[in-house]
Amino acid sequence: MNLVLMGLPGAGKGTQAERIVEKYGIPHISTGDMFRAAMKEGTELGLKAKSFMDEGALVPDEVTIGIVRERLSKPDCQGGFLLDGFPRTVAQAEALESILEDLGKKIDYVINVDVDKDILMARLTGRRICKSCGATYHLVFNPPAVEGKCDRCGGELYQRADDNEETVQNRLDVNLKQTEPLLDFYRQKGYLKDINGQQEIHTVFEDIDELLKGLNK
Repeated sequence: MNLVLMGLPGAGKGTQAERIVEKYGIPHISTGDMFRAAMKEGTELGLKAKSFMDEGALVPDEVTIGIVRERLSKPDCQGGFLLDGFPRTVAQAEALESILEDLGKKIDYVINVDVDKDILMARLTGRRICKSCGATYHLVFNPPAVEGKCDRCGGELYQRADDNEETVQNRLDVNLKQTEPLLDFYRQKGYLKDINGQQEIHTVFEDIDELLKGLNK
């Protein structure tokens, strides 16, 4: 099965990726992992990517797409793959279509873990961390016994700067703007499957599993 996994920050995409990979035995391919592997192997494209990353610049599409092509050509992808973090744009999605056509493959599903933006805000802004021991809490999902105090050491809990509402709102807005054209592209192709990510984690996976079982028939 050849899958692309999508979802906004806080949607629980990483957890579902782990479960899919564990059950179906396909490689989990994220952009960061691909870059690191290509750089470690010292491939021409890997070295090109490194030169941009060392300067703090974005890796150009042609380099990223070349690295994706190399990765999907490897033997462990013969039985399928789970792409995570690529494509990010319609241009990259079109390039992926071309790569897969050359390899005699096609995307089976683009799984979008769909969660309402207000719920994502609550998930992403609710984290609190102990200043003393680093223990992590969540105001909704894992609250401390005493508000503002660590259960473990009694230390003061604080909110990280990148968890505040303004930063999270901006992060979600940027991601929404980026992903909406991509979702439309895949919806028109007939690949897109929206999964309700507002359920319990195991229920979200059950829905994904039910979808994927159809590919194994």
